[in-house]
Amino acid sequence: MADPKSERRSPAIAAAIILVCAGLVIYFLPSIVLWIGNYSPMLAIVVGVCLLMAFFAVFWLRARYQRRRGL
Repeated sequence: MADPKSERRSPAIAAAIILVCAGLVIYFLPSIVLWIGNYSPMLAIVVGVCLLMAFFAVFWLRARYQRRRGL
């Protein structure tokens, strides 16, 4: 049986990792979009939207996974 303390800490660590990664992506998002915009403005829009939606998709998928596990 797993330690109850580590079971409580694991979701917090996972959420922190997700937030740090998302924060880095959002921090560099303007530079990425401007760089891609030099080649194609439409592609820059698509990439920007996809990167922003990925932030919400990760939490949505994580919530679905936890709901299936009964957490």
